[in-house]
Amino acid sequence: MKAALVVVVFFAASAFAQDQAAVTASEAACGPKSVQFDATEDATQHPTPQPEPGKALVYIVQDLGEVQCSGCALTKVGLDGTWMGANQGSSYTFFPADPGERHLCVNWQSRLGWRSRAFAMANFTAEAGHVYYFHTRISVSRYIYVFDLEPINSDEGKYLVASSALSVSHPKK
Repeated sequence: MKAALVVVVFFAASAFAQDQAAVTASEAACGPKSVQFDATEDATQHPTPQPEPGKALVYIVQDLGEVQCSGCALTKVGLDGTWMGANQGSSYTFFPADPGERHLCVNWQSRLGWRSRAFAMANFTAEAGHVYYFHTRISVSRYIYVFDLEPINSDEGKYLVASSALSVSHPKK
């Protein structure tokens, strides 16, 4: 009986270790957990940059939908393990990306621990000279928050960027 218990514990520990390894690998798209951002919405600016030579351009548009509250949703945006900026409220941010397979991450920055565990991830293959749009949404249903990140087509992306505020962010010191 003791041998069977040891085998069950061993397999359970192995399964947990495999899951933790998968979680750690997935979180590699994000930046260090210790990095925090300050961000504000600026509706007076609407830059329309072109991709830098040899790079792609990535937009992340955040839509709070029915979650309308001032300062309640700041999400950090990561690319391949580096935080690129943050979105505050219903806003957008953009940044260049090297060609090749890229991994995106958005993470809800909050003093509430359970909110800070909200991540969404996506991957895509960037091509130089192309523009990519992603939409992140936070939905609430009976105190359950759903957080997602999805690619969107360029027509919808341009519309959402034009109708959103620019997010101006910088890491906290």
